[in-house]
Amino acid sequence: MRIAARAAVAQSRAVETWHVLIATAGTYLLAGFIKGVIGLGLPTVAVGLLGLMMSPAQAAAILVVPSLVTNVWQCFVGGAVLGLLRRLASLLVGICVGTVIAAVFFPPSRGEATIWLGAILALYAVLGLLKVHFKVPRRAESWLGIVIGVVNGVLSVATSVFVIPAMPYLQSLDLDRDRLVQALGLSFTVSTITLAVALAHAGQLTWSLWLPSAVALVTAIVGMVIGQAVRGRISPTTFRLCLFLGLLALGLHLALRQLL
Repeated sequence: MRIAARAAVAQSRAVETWHVLIATAGTYLLAGFIKGVIGLGLPTVAVGLLGLMMSPAQAAAILVVPSLVTNVWQCFVGGAVLGLLRRLASLLVGICVGTVIAAVFFPPSRGEATIWLGAILALYAVLGLLKVHFKVPRRAESWLGIVIGVVNGVLSVATSVFVIPAMPYLQSLDLDRDRLVQALGLSFTVSTITLAVALAHAGQLTWSLWLPSAVALVTAIVGMVIGQAVRGRISPTTFRLCLFLGLLALGLHLALRQLL
């Protein structure tokens, strides 16, 4: 009887593992495609959907490897990364500082923070669709970048989302389509690395997640390749429309996921 019970438990766990892997593959294929088209969305989509079947901390831990690899790749597609790195240095330093502060003083995945983040993101998307444009003077980038980075780092630990307020800030720098996508890649790379350190500090990164992380990485890359091919075929106007519609969908998803 005991042997039969143990076999049944083992079989149940195997089925559950396959369900998780299939869900992970589908989620990251979709998230990678969205990221390939508009340059962002992988953490939001992945953590949001996988959070329905596992804890937010586990979903964030699976996110680390595919997010890091796809962001580094995104940084170097198009060249001129060193110039962007110099221009965004203050923002990237601020992200590191904010993430460390949040990892020490704030718990991750706070529901209220996610609701407000989603609402702000949706509002920014609506303003973008209405063609309300923000512009940061070049002389203000050095100090404002640090402030934006610190806030972005704190929110990334609290919500596992790297978009606000880095995305509006980068959009206000008047970068062209490809440079904007590269700049987002740089910002997200630093956010992912610092978030990984925060998760490791909290004991959330374990070797037991290597298989779903590997599945997530492969399917995210496939989705991103398809998405980049789509982006290369659309006009800047269509890209801008896709960008803000994507941001609106992500913002509503974040807010409604917590409210409902």
